[in-house]
Amino acid sequence: MATLAPPTPHGALMDSVYRRQKHIYDATRKYYLFGRDGLIAGLEAGPGMAVLEVGCGTGRNLDCIARAWPGAHMHGLDISEEMLSVAKGRLGTDCTLARGDATDFDAKALFGRATFDRVVISYALSMIPQWQLTLGHAASLLAPGGSLHVVDFGDFGGLPSPLRALMHNWLTRFHVTPREDLNAVAVRIAADRDLTLRTLRGRYGYFRRITLRR
Repeated sequence: MATLAPPTPHGALMDSVYRRQKHIYDATRKYYLFGRDGLIAGLEAGPGMAVLEVGCGTGRNLDCIARAWPGAHMHGLDISEEMLSVAKGRLGTDCTLARGDATDFDAKALFGRATFDRVVISYALSMIPQWQLTLGHAASLLAPGGSLHVVDFGDFGGLPSPLRALMHNWLTRFHVTPREDLNAVAVRIAADRDLTLRTLRGRYGYFRRITLRR
C-alpha cells in the first residue's frame, strides 16, 4: 500500500504530464532511457538489503531490481500519484511505495527506516527543479557501506550539433533538462560527506552514471 504525503505544485505538474502517458510510459521510454539496465546489473543488492528508488515512476526499475537481486527489500518514492498507481499495480505488496518530495522527504516516517543499503535515481534528476538538493538528500540516506547509483542524460557532446539540438528540444516538451553539471555537483557532495565517487560517461555523452559510496 502506498503512503501518501500531501501533493505539491511540482507533484500536480507531474500528475498532469503522466495522467495519460502512464500506460505507455515504459513502452516508449525503453527506446531512449539508456544505461538503466547496466546500473541494475551492477547494483550488488544482496539478500536482506534495503533498496530505495527515488523517482520510481511506474516501478519498472524496482521490478527489474527485484528480479536481478532476489531477497532485497524494495522501496519506492515518487511525487506523482498517477505514476505510483501504476507501480502499485505492478509491484503489489512486494514493495513499499510512498508519495513525497525527493528534496526533503522523511524516510523514517514514510518507510519506517532512516537509511538504505542502495539508493537509485534513474532519469529523475533531469525532471526535478531542485535536483541538487535531491542528490544531497539521497546521499544522506546511505547506511554504512551503502551506495547511491544515478543515471541520467549527459551533455550529448558526441552527437552532431543538429541532433544535439533536436534532443534538447524534444526533452523540453516533457519538462526534462539534462543536468550537465551533474558530475561537478557529485564531486562536491562526495567531498562534503566523505564518500567515494565513480563516474561513467555513456557513448556520445548520451547518458552519465554516478556512484557515490559510503
